[in-house]
Amino acid sequence: MMHRTAAPSRETLRAAIAGALAIAVAMGLGRFFYTPVLPGMMAGLHLDAADAGIIAAANFAGYLLGAVLAAYGWAAGHERRLAVGSLVATVLLLLAMGLLSGVAALSVVRFLAGLASAFGLIFTSGIVLSIGLSHREPRVQMAHFSGVGIGIAVSAVLVYLLSLAPASAIPAWRVDWFAGALLGAAGLAAVAWLLPRPEGSASAVREPAIIWTRPLAALTLSYGLFGIGYVVTATFIVAIAREGAESPLLECLTWLVTGAAAAVSLLVWKPVERRHGVAAAYLMAILVETVGVAATVVLPFPASALIGGGLLGLTFIVITAYGLQLGRMLASASARRVLALMTAAFGVGQILGPLGAGFLAARTGSYALPSLAASGVLLLAAAITALGGVLSIKSR
Repeated sequence: MMHRTAAPSRETLRAAIAGALAIAVAMGLGRFFYTPVLPGMMAGLHLDAADAGIIAAANFAGYLLGAVLAAYGWAAGHERRLAVGSLVATVLLLLAMGLLSGVAALSVVRFLAGLASAFGLIFTSGIVLSIGLSHREPRVQMAHFSGVGIGIAVSAVLVYLLSLAPASAIPAWRVDWFAGALLGAAGLAAVAWLLPRPEGSASAVREPAIIWTRPLAALTLSYGLFGIGYVVTATFIVAIAREGAESPLLECLTWLVTGAAAAVSLLVWKPVERRHGVAAAYLMAILVETVGVAATVVLPFPASALIGGGLLGLTFIVITAYGLQLGRMLASASARRVLALMTAAFGVGQILGPLGAGFLAARTGSYALPSLAASGVLLLAAAITALGGVLSIKSR
């Protein structure tokens, strides 16, 4: 009997570790490594905030396309190969960022990196979360999504340590991308070894059309607005820290605090969810993030960057997870469709956010106006959530 219970424990442990590492590579590096390297790229390539916003928006456009494509049943039975293959692509695209120059070329690479990140997230999650669910082990989900924060935190330390190295003929920002690719390759190797093979395949049965209700419409709209509001700070917070004072240590701490907070965010918010329900926790997290985004430009420096980064980290994964959970509750018969639709709304927001913020920052010479505008968008998302009937959704 003891032997029979030990095997699932090993399987869930392998799944949790593989999931955390896969998300660290796919999201923490593949998607968010751009943020700590961005200030050096802007200086080295003479990019302004508008250029940086265009490159960031290309990444989010690729993520949107990848998430929508991956949400349907065409990949059934090939999830593990696609998960590992997406991480291979992520590593190669990290390397390509260090080799290329020019807004157009970098935008193409970041578009493909966004596509790979979406595939990595969705196909790995499909394997890992199903194992956690089958063994009734919720800690698998927490460990899995903590990988985003772990990847962000490790990348912050990596970029800082490289800033202490003696100058070389290769620009420092290119070295950052090469080092990120090496770190990603190490994570890839571990995932390829640890990631369990799924039993059976996902259902490719055609789902019925979504039945629209007022709460579902309000949730989808608020989720799209969240995409605009969070991504401005997530893209530019290290550049904001550099604008306040050119200190590699402070830039590292800002992104490190963001990542560490993200890594523990689901655990921190669990008591709130248990006491008040998923819908109320979703609304409260949006309000906390509203304060955090405004804090990045309202509070005195350096508290602005550190507190803003911490509040961003504590909320953006939680809002994502709870938002999609609420969508599944409201459209359980069309789970794949509602995932695709909400991801599309979120993705459109992520594309618009960096574009608008970049152009505003380029015209005003500061990140203050775009950050305050993003905070206003989040406040609007909270109002729509509260007034649209989302709070009537009961956890089950």
